[in-house]
Amino acid sequence: MIAAGSAPPLAIVDWMMPRLDGLELCRRIRADAAFANMYVLLLTSRGEPDDVVAGLDAGADDYLVKPFRAAELRARIHAGVRVLTLQERLAQRVAELEEALGSVQQLRGLLPICSYCKRVRGDENYWQQVESYIADRTGAQFSHGVCPACFERMRADFEGA
Repeated sequence: MIAAGSAPPLAIVDWMMPRLDGLELCRRIRADAAFANMYVLLLTSRGEPDDVVAGLDAGADDYLVKPFRAAELRARIHAGVRVLTLQERLAQRVAELEEALGSVQQLRGLLPICSYCKRVRGDENYWQQVESYIADRTGAQFSHGVCPACFERMRADFEGA
């Protein structure tokens, strides 16, 4: 079913199966990006600590030893559904953020600027201060000061006046 493309989002697999054991199935699922979000619960009679570690290392998300209680299996399935729901919500949020990022205005190409007053011509073909133009498109905030060369020029102008 998994290879045929009709894989469920949550799978319960046994360790010991004909033709392909559960560990190898977990490895193949994790190796295929199409199934990266599948939640895999490994259900087995192998209950040694090293077996649990091997199962989780192979890519199982959860591990349950036979014989099991039905209530515990149900609880683990519910936990898997919660994880899958959170993954889906996260993927939706990422898509929303990518869409929002794509619509954010960006500074690109040539920026028409007045040689005299240093205003820039915006997208709506009106002139505005370069600081407000950049702030509107990037969220940058500006502080103002006077550079040393301009300060010397201003002082010379002031002293000459």
